[in-house]
Amino acid sequence: MGKPKPGSARGEGRADRGLTSLHQRILSDIQGNIMSGRWEPGQRIPVEHELMLQYGCSRMTVNKVLTQLAREGIIERRRKVGSFVCRPQSQSAILPIADIKLEVEALGLPYRFEILQRHKRRATRADRTLLRAEEALPMLELVCRHFAKDEPFCDEYRLINLQAVPGAAAEDFSLISPGAWLLRQVPWNEAENRIRASGAAPDVAARLKIKSGSPCLIVERTTRSMAAAPITFVRLTYPGNLHELVATFTALTSATK
Repeated sequence: MGKPKPGSARGEGRADRGLTSLHQRILSDIQGNIMSGRWEPGQRIPVEHELMLQYGCSRMTVNKVLTQLAREGIIERRRKVGSFVCRPQSQSAILPIADIKLEVEALGLPYRFEILQRHKRRATRADRTLLRAEEALPMLELVCRHFAKDEPFCDEYRLINLQAVPGAAAEDFSLISPGAWLLRQVPWNEAENRIRASGAAPDVAARLKIKSGSPCLIVERTTRSMAAAPITFVRLTYPGNLHELVATFTALTSATK
C-alpha cells in the first residue's frame, strides 16, 4: 500500500489532530491564567492578534477558542474593545459555602488553622470518584485542622485539581486556609453537598482530640468550574456537639388560586 498523497484523508487527519491539539493548548492556557487568579475578573485578556503571534496560529483558531470560552461564561467578548474575564455570577446553594473562619468568629471565639499534611500526586481511582473526574488529574491533597480558641473545631480533608487551579501548587496556605483561598480565587458554578452523621474515624478523632467513634457531622462538597471541570473535593468533619446546620426557606405562593 503506497504512501498517502498530499491532501489525502490520512494527511488531513494528521493536520486536523495538530489543529485540535493547538486549540486545546490555547484553551488550557487561558483557563489556567483565569483559574489561578493571574488574570483577575474584569481584566482584559490579550487580543486576537497577540494570541496569533504568541501561538503562531491563524485568527480562525484563536477565534474558535475565544468563542468557546465566551459560550461557557468564562470570558466576555466586547466588539471593538476586546475580551474580558467574566466576573463571578451571583452564587447560591441550599447549603452556602461558608468560610470556617467566619463560622468560628460568629461564635465570638478566636480562630486559627494549621496545615497537617500536603502532598502533590496523581489522582487515584478513589479520588476520581470523589471528584467525578474521568482522568487521572494532578492533585494537591491537604489535611487541615481548624481551631475555635484552643479546641479543634473542624477537620478538613481536601483534594484540589491542579489542572483547573494550577496556582494552588505554589500556595503554601500559611496565611489563608485552602477553602478561603479557593473562594477568593476560583469562580465556580456547581456545588454538590452531602451531609451525614457518622462516628469519627481513628485518624480524624486523633486530630479532633475526641474518642474514636464519637458522633460527628460530616459535610462533603464537590465544586466544578464554569467549564464543567472539577475544582475541589472537601470533607469537613465537625464534632457533633460543636456544629449545627440551619436553613431558612420561604414558601412560594401562586398568583392565582
